[in-house]
Amino acid sequence: MIVPLAGDAADLLERVRATREAGDIPLVGDPRWPRAQWDAVIAAAAEAGSPDGIAWATQTSGSAGRPRIVLRTASSWEDSFGAVSRLLAVGLDDVVALPSPPVSSLTMFSVAHALAGGPRPLLGAAVGPDATCLHCTPQALRVVLDAGAPPRLRTALVGGSHLDDALRERARAAGIRVVAYYGAAELSFVAVDHGDGLRAFPGVELRVRDGELWVRSSFVASGYAGAPGPLRRDGAWATVGDRAELVDGRLRLLGRADDAILSASATIVPEEVEEVLRSVPGIRDAIVFGLPRERVGALVAAFVEFDGHADDLRETVTTRLAPAHRPRQWFAGELPRTASGKPARAQAVRQVLDGEVPRVAV
Repeated sequence: MIVPLAGDAADLLERVRATREAGDIPLVGDPRWPRAQWDAVIAAAAEAGSPDGIAWATQTSGSAGRPRIVLRTASSWEDSFGAVSRLLAVGLDDVVALPSPPVSSLTMFSVAHALAGGPRPLLGAAVGPDATCLHCTPQALRVVLDAGAPPRLRTALVGGSHLDDALRERARAAGIRVVAYYGAAELSFVAVDHGDGLRAFPGVELRVRDGELWVRSSFVASGYAGAPGPLRRDGAWATVGDRAELVDGRLRLLGRADDAILSASATIVPEEVEEVLRSVPGIRDAIVFGLPRERVGALVAAFVEFDGHADDLRETVTTRLAPAHRPRQWFAGELPRTASGKPARAQAVRQVLDGEVPRVAV
């Protein structure tokens, strides 16, 4: 059966181990969840019963408040442990820091890896002096660098959202080799980037069909308990609906099809505009979205998190973006983020629509 566990205790690793050894399925939750959310997760876990062949469960966002629990076999993670160890260049004495909360599938993957003989996990936001490698989001890497990287830290495996070149260079200057990757809770590892673009992760085949990314690997989750999700299958191939291009073996992600902005006669892919905005010195991160407007459908808007003065913003927007792709309204503040540190797109848009974020002139 699925056993919900609070992810705040120092003995979490041992409780996860004990749950697995008892033949049950650990599902780590966030101690900050309100009681109603815990109750919904517990109810969804109980309703799922004891799904055959399932060893791991993680939660991703569901619809209308319903929990969405991703179910995995043991092998769907174990099959990638060897490749991850090689990417991190780890041995028996290594310690992997995991600053994202255990509710994150990113962290739970490394917990499962540790229980199978991988590097010893160091759970918690503080990255201590024993850490030799790091598995985290770009936001967590930035926090580590801002605080001063531990002296033994030499490798970072970074996923969850876009890693900009400036942050990679900061890590390199601190003596940290960065390996970025793209994945999804349902697909696990999909592509890896050593600094020259995303290419298929070892053991993964990529295909773009009608603009949609499909993958074939043994890492794909079995399905869901609770709310349905975006995972779809076609034989051995699976997708979560990401739009993408494959050029010379490199993967270029274009976001989800339902995130596209329809403005007048133009279709704008938010990730393409966000990539340009993140290239501007002084901008830490950005989310681009559509504001509903009569006659044109939507106006392109940007919620920007500054990290200094972005003096080149207007020039960059004018010279690098087509007129239809240029944001017409700008908002500035600290971007809301998920528990693992990824920008929370839906929450950011809600904050703008509710008037919680100041509008700025560019």
